[in-house]
Amino acid sequence: MAPRSIATGTISFGLVSIPVRLYAATQPSAQVSFHLLHEKDGSRLKQQYVCGKDGEIVPREEMVKGFEFAKDRYVTFTTEELKALEEIATQTIDISEFVPASKVDPVYFDRAYHLGPDKGGAKAYRLLAEALSRSGKAALARYAARGKQYLVLIRPARGRLVMQQLYYPDEVRPIDEVPVDDAELKDGEVQLALQLIEQTAVDEFHPERYEDGVKKRTLEAIERKVQGQEISVSAPAEPRGEVIDIMDALRASLEAARGPAPAEESPKAAQPEEAEPAQGRRKAPLRAAARHADGRSRAGSGGKK
Repeated sequence: MAPRSIATGTISFGLVSIPVRLYAATQPSAQVSFHLLHEKDGSRLKQQYVCGKDGEIVPREEMVKGFEFAKDRYVTFTTEELKALEEIATQTIDISEFVPASKVDPVYFDRAYHLGPDKGGAKAYRLLAEALSRSGKAALARYAARGKQYLVLIRPARGRLVMQQLYYPDEVRPIDEVPVDDAELKDGEVQLALQLIEQTAVDEFHPERYEDGVKKRTLEAIERKVQGQEISVSAPAEPRGEVIDIMDALRASLEAARGPAPAEESPKAAQPEEAEPAQGRRKAPLRAAARHADGRSRAGSGGKK
């Protein structure tokens, strides 16, 4: 079943306009979600907003949006004022520049959308996808929708295009803020780490090899409860931090990655052969040689007759 597009747009590529359709790239519905129920009678709960000052339940029509500029101090905006600040939704994906795809840090990646060609845009769509793929580049563009202006990255993927919504720079924390203690690395440690990487490296990304274990266990538990079965639960074991030598850990990891050694013949299996007298072991080839010689002798005498 073909996916249903959620919006339409136009990629502006120089003087070329490419009509496209947007498709959701992810499936939130595939996640396991629970509703809040009243434990007493199992009915669904409704969300209410309560005033923090007098405890009064506030209906939606009495709500206004406010921005906290200081502790417990707000400036409020009406719906009309906020509407006037919104970006006009042109549905145009305006490419501003091209960058090497490998130079865009994935930490900037937000939501992704699949792009497909709309009517009359198949050739231009394929042209852009092929050009991006061959050049190793991705397109940075601006996209206005739902009253907001988004920074997006258009990148090729197996002959198609993906529009990756990006975070703005002020939405990404600098990695330099992460504290890292100084540590001296030995060349032997680095070499062992490189060996471990090479030993477990693959040429392509295969996401189908992985599954969400928590989701699987949860769905199994749900099914058992639906069938009226009881489930037993136990708290997961607390992980214990162990200080080990990094070289020993790397060597052990390499051995584990290599897998078990080929099975050798056990001493018990070899014991009967070892217990056989040396004289007995020599007789077998002698008897075979005697039979072979006797056969040749008979064949020779048959020829003389």
